[in-house]
Amino acid sequence: MFVMIVGEYSQDDHKTAVRELLKQYGLKEVISDVFESVSMKENTLARLKRDVDRVTDYYDTIRFYQYPLDDTLAVTSLTKKKWRRILVKA
Repeated sequence: MFVMIVGEYSQDDHKTAVRELLKQYGLKEVISDVFESVSMKENTLARLKRDVDRVTDYYDTIRFYQYPLDDTLAVTSLTKKKWRRILVKA
């Protein structure tokens, strides 16, 4: 599955922690604070989301764009320490 992750961080240490975490999971930085992978599995992505949740705080915002997920585009965001998901069907 294709995954793109975009982040906005309240502190530099959060930004550094998330960047290192994304690199450990094999994502490549394509633009500043934008990472992507074309070969991530769903169970790996679920672990990544839990790990990102641990190193961020209330003021950080992270978005995960996933395609295909049941033939839809899924946009999952972590904002104010709450996860939200939007499914976009073609």
